[in-house]
Amino acid sequence: MPDHADANTKVTGRSLLHRLVYEELLKEIRAGKYRPGERLPSEAALCERFNTSRITIAKALQNLQRDGVIVRRAGSGSFVEAAKDSGSLQFGLLIPDLGRTEIFEPICKGLMNYPGEGSHSLVWGQGISMEGRRVEDAERLCQQFIRQKVAGVFFAPIEYVEGGEEVNLRLMSLLKSENIHIVQLDRSFENYTTASGIDLVGIDNHRAGFALTSYLGQQGAKRIIYAARSRSASTITERIRGYEEAIRGLNYQYKGHIFFGDVEDKHRIEQLLAHEQPDAIVCGNDMTAAKLMQTLISLGVRIPEEIRMVGVDDVAYARYLPVPLTTIHQNCEEIGHMAMMLMLDRIRNPKRAAVEIHVGWEFIVRDSCGSKLNVR
Repeated sequence: MPDHADANTKVTGRSLLHRLVYEELLKEIRAGKYRPGERLPSEAALCERFNTSRITIAKALQNLQRDGVIVRRAGSGSFVEAAKDSGSLQFGLLIPDLGRTEIFEPICKGLMNYPGEGSHSLVWGQGISMEGRRVEDAERLCQQFIRQKVAGVFFAPIEYVEGGEEVNLRLMSLLKSENIHIVQLDRSFENYTTASGIDLVGIDNHRAGFALTSYLGQQGAKRIIYAARSRSASTITERIRGYEEAIRGLNYQYKGHIFFGDVEDKHRIEQLLAHEQPDAIVCGNDMTAAKLMQTLISLGVRIPEEIRMVGVDDVAYARYLPVPLTTIHQNCEEIGHMAMMLMLDRIRNPKRAAVEIHVGWEFIVRDSCGSKLNVR
């Protein structure tokens, strides 16, 4: 690109577009047009300046970040890499479900707004793209974080993917081999967190499953089942353990049932209803509850009159479902705060034992649990 390029610069061609944008921005950064720590123009502004697509701009910014020239901060933009001092650290964000699962956006906000000491940056790269490429994208981000020499990575293990445990183990091993510290967010890549030797911050999922099941029993449910997707995460495993403990405590003749599978499969759900005759369902999360509710309604099941339902996460749409969903609300920003605290402590004490921190949650009662049915 010519040295006299200015704000009206245009680039043409396809395969070289992102490289030309990269070189122009790099030249301007080195010339001091953008100082260390200064924010670059937005992607929209760069698209207009270079008369090119957002994909091209994102690729150029990704490469600048890969080479340690800039950092990209969730919700803030792209910044010229500042000179590092002893109080400033850079952390990677490896969350395959970012943008797909609502809880991770506020968790990231909590990480960025940590009130403790130091001024730390959070790098999330170009992110995880299409569903079928989550594994490849996660491995690519790991390599990016290694090149950037981040001090640590906040990792939400991959779930609902065949062979996910092996993938998570490979990613963890890769980061640990480069002496990059890891804190798991929300869930563990093994059923027992401390077995991995890696810290975890989330809610007490065993207690959550117990509380939901016990509450349905208190509302009069006698045949409570559990429904979850196949290859569920460790969070679901722990919630199921809580469910099983609560069923034993209720001392019903019915001993419960756990359904793993596609809750949108009407034929399978019809078979489930015929065989188990449930009057209440604890769902692995709100997404499962929302899909199952639609299936049940299509089958003519009245909620909560015939079947009561509960979920976990309190996603934004939970209150707007055909029958507003009773659920558990996680304090996601607090999860972010505690995760950053744990990461900084891990850096100071790299040889300490792995710990699991549980953040509080709130029970949100809505119509789906049938609490109003008991009001006379």
